[in-house]
Amino acid sequence: MARMAWFKKERKPRTTERVRLEIPADAWEKCDECGHIDIKERFVAALNVCPNCGYHRRISAQEYIDLLVDEGSWHELDGKLRSADPLSFENYPQRLELARQKAGPLEALRSGYARLDGMPVDLAVMDFAFMGGSMGSVVGEKIARLTRRSAEKDIPLIIVSASGGARMQEGVLSLMQMAKTSVEIARLQQEGVPFISILTNPTTGGVSASFAMQGDVILAEPGAVVGFAGPRVIKQTIGQDLPEGFQTAEFLVEHGMVDAVVPRSELRDTTARLLRHMAGRQPAEAAD
Repeated sequence: MARMAWFKKERKPRTTERVRLEIPADAWEKCDECGHIDIKERFVAALNVCPNCGYHRRISAQEYIDLLVDEGSWHELDGKLRSADPLSFENYPQRLELARQKAGPLEALRSGYARLDGMPVDLAVMDFAFMGGSMGSVVGEKIARLTRRSAEKDIPLIIVSASGGARMQEGVLSLMQMAKTSVEIARLQQEGVPFISILTNPTTGGVSASFAMQGDVILAEPGAVVGFAGPRVIKQTIGQDLPEGFQTAEFLVEHGMVDAVVPRSELRDTTARLLRHMAGRQPAEAAD
């Protein structure tokens, strides 16, 4: 029996260590359009465009600025303008404070000057996170001032729109911004200064009925909803059924309301190419 023990293999208890890899919940993102779930970094790398279906999610004004202008060239203008409460609208000051906490203190539109592929530009970008990008007196004033600057300095103007329309808390003062901005855009066009309007999702209400649709060239992101009133209101007004997707950027291109649908990843190059063409400049490659 002792000799049998020599050939008997002793089994030692094994200790297995299993390391459970846990990915934080906030590391994942879900597409609102197709439901695709992916790591957040993939959405960020794709400029917040769904890698599965191409749906363009909303991004902030700062992200559009970073996307469009040359690094280090951005200079903010009129950053101290703040909305007042001229009509003493109920809870409006509280709404403004919540919006500032959510989107920052620079209102529903940021304006400034920068360079795009070395070319000087004046740029205004709306931020939907600030009260739905609604156009109040501050938004209208910023656009008017920036447009006047473009006309005086002969610098091309770019406006990126994202808005639900006029700000009801400012009543008729908000509606007046439609005429105010339209007049300034008309003066800019009389001076022959290029104006490129970029429509993002959504561009509706008073913004679509004024400066957003007055560009020398009007670009739109894929799938952007563009229109004045909602489908239900329009249907009730005209008493007719509406074609499917009639307020999308793609529909508007087909019917001549928008010049081109441009994916977010191509916005910078497309805008720069258009500005060089409008200014009679050579392409960047040829200039070198």
